Amino acid sequence: MEQKEMTTILEKAETLIEALPYIQKFNRKIIVVKYGGSAMSNEELQKNVIKDVTLLKLVGFKPIIVHGGGKEISRWVGKVGKEAEFVNGLRVTDAETMEIAEMVLNKVNKSLVSMVQELGVKAVGISGKDGGLLECDKKYTDGKDIGFVGDIKQVNPKVLYDLLEKDFLPIVAPIGLDDKFQTYNINADDAACAIAKAVSAEKLAFLTDIEGLYSDVNDKSTFIPRLTVSKAEELINEGCIGGGMLPKLTNCTDAVREGVGRVHILDGRIPHCLLLEIFTNQGIGTAIVKDEDIDVMETE
Repeated sequence: MEQKEMTTILEKAETLIEALPYIQKFNRKIIVVKYGGSAMSNEELQKNVIKDVTLLKLVGFKPIIVHGGGKEISRWVGKVGKEAEFVNGLRVTDAETMEIAEMVLNKVNKSLVSMVQELGVKAVGISGKDGGLLECDKKYTDGKDIGFVGDIKQVNPKVLYDLLEKDFLPIVAPIGLDDKFQTYNINADDAACAIAKAVSAEKLAFLTDIEGLYSDVNDKSTFIPRLTVSKAEELINEGCIGGGMLPKLTNCTDAVREGVGRVHILDGRIPHCLLLEIFTNQGIGTAIVKDEDIDVMETE
């Protein structure tokens, strides 16, 4: 065997050994993966994400996927001659758009189920309507009625626990019901956070279209690999975080305060970003942790 080949093999072995303590630490722990954005619209990246989550399942994690489908919904809304409208990042959802959204999200859901099962792992696709998983009220933004958009008031995770216990990988579409059984479209970030809190997930991973967080978005040298809840709130209060990242980071800090072990913000456009963040010492995204856990992370 040539030296170059041997070096490559040894590097692979070292990578596996580096992953071992993380596999041991998080064995049988629940991890919620919020999946959407560009990684969902690119077929190759989509397959990579599903491979990552499937591997997590096979090495002992208990993953739950919560997926979006916003770009695909907008495409189908355009097909029927409507124009997508957003207020504060939330889709204005009339009755016709709600029907389209549910159709598209269910289509995406079953596509993900097929991809997981093709890799040899049992998966079940559900929406927040199944088993009363996501109970919601009508959501308003700045007092404005934006249609059938749901604000989660309660998560009933029994259906998720039942699926995990039977060794299934749950894949959740963010659709819920109110107490009159009206269907609502729910922001996928909100759904992922609410579910992660309800099941006391060890990790919540957001696959996004950005590398992670910066203290100054115009300065790449200010990248933040690890961030405490207190520091995150400082950045929010100082106006350092804006745009679509503001509600996402607020959701992240709430999740950590309410029992989620750690939240990871990752660039879903990077192949296998989930594995690189979870199984390597360096990681590639931003991890948000409890204030008291930052010292522990520094020694890992």
